[in-house]
Amino acid sequence: AAAGGIHLARALPVASSALQEKKGEKQKVLILLSDTGGGHRASAKALVDAFEVLAPGKVEAEVVDVWTDHAPKPFNNFVKNYQYLAQRPLQWRLLYSFGRWGPFRRSTNEWTNFKCNKPFKTFIEESDADMIISVHPLCQFIPLRVLRSLRKTSDKQVPFVTVVTDLASAHPTWFHKDVDKCFVATEELAKMARYHGVTEEKISVHGLPIRPAFWSPITGDNKGKPGIRRSLGLDDEALAVLVVGGGDGVGGIAKVAKSIGEQLNADFYSGDKGRNGDVQMIVICGKNEEAKADLKSHDWGSLSVHVEGFTDKMSEFMAASDCIVTKAGPGTITEANIRGLPIMLSSYLPGQERGNVDFVLKGGFGSFSKNPEVIAKTVSGWLQDEESLEKMSDLSSKQGNPKATFQIAQEILDMMPSSPSSSSASLPAAAAVSSSSTKIPQATA
Repeated sequence: AAAGGIHLARALPVASSALQEKKGEKQKVLILLSDTGGGHRASAKALVDAFEVLAPGKVEAEVVDVWTDHAPKPFNNFVKNYQYLAQRPLQWRLLYSFGRWGPFRRSTNEWTNFKCNKPFKTFIEESDADMIISVHPLCQFIPLRVLRSLRKTSDKQVPFVTVVTDLASAHPTWFHKDVDKCFVATEELAKMARYHGVTEEKISVHGLPIRPAFWSPITGDNKGKPGIRRSLGLDDEALAVLVVGGGDGVGGIAKVAKSIGEQLNADFYSGDKGRNGDVQMIVICGKNEEAKADLKSHDWGSLSVHVEGFTDKMSEFMAASDCIVTKAGPGTITEANIRGLPIMLSSYLPGQERGNVDFVLKGGFGSFSKNPEVIAKTVSGWLQDEESLEKMSDLSSKQGNPKATFQIAQEILDMMPSSPSSSSASLPAAAAVSSSSTKIPQATA
């Protein structure tokens, strides 16, 4: 049966025989992160949802901000410190770059291990996990030290895997030679993993874990751009540019949206260009209520503009659009690839997101500028060039892998204890999943 009008594209294998042999006993999966940015928790939630589809009722997954919940002061303030630095790119760049320097990184690792190993060890022992997954760059070193110690005194050998949630560039702390498996999204990160000592057989390249809404095309009564647009209250025939500020509202979205609006009015609705209904704009402000209020009260002239705050319909809005303007976050880029959108990047966080800009530019499916006027002219030009827009859409689609979440989850399930192997059962046709056995506390950030 369908769930929320979404179907999976085709059947995939489900739970490993190890889980089938447990006769109802659930396997405990511990997913470690720090809520420094929403992408880590989103990837964790996507994996949990995939586990429930692939092995319904057989996996008990717990997602834990291990630094906030179990580290002593000042290490339990990582989230607050990140939020401060994310608003100050120069300071973030200096800290990020310094952290890449080997001697500093090693000394910092040893110091944090000295202060945090004991509480982390207590937590991991008490969790009694059958599998530990890290979806954060700061959740390798100490947990692996703890596991190395526990493996010496316990018959239970708990596998440890890393799922890198960056796209085309990443901090070295993501990569540790002692992991049992390292999942990366691109060949660029696979090369980086090898450089930092992860052996070839431990590296898997599938793509990023993404939320269930992007696992398959939208089907049913609202399929196709016109139908999806109607369901969202949009003009069903007009081309649409989607402007996204991120879930936290970061990115100067108001200035960008206003510049695009001015340019589209000039190019589509002035003088003899009066082609009413040819173009429209969707603006997703995230949690930036100030920007939302400003844009809702703005005079957009002849241009139709739909302004939203935080939304759970990002998949539908992307499917309704013809191109997207966004910061260079890995999750949004991946989702835009899956929906085949040309991407106009408006900003990036120095360090881990710089490579995402190169990924888009080298892929030929987008452009980058921090200048709102340049962004506006570029996007308007795309919308006036159907052939170029279609070519970029095709190139974007080639980078998207909607099956990545399942491929990662299946490999993890196959690593569960008791000599697992793939089952021949088929995947249920369901994509929207919720599980009473899943503990996913909301981020406090």
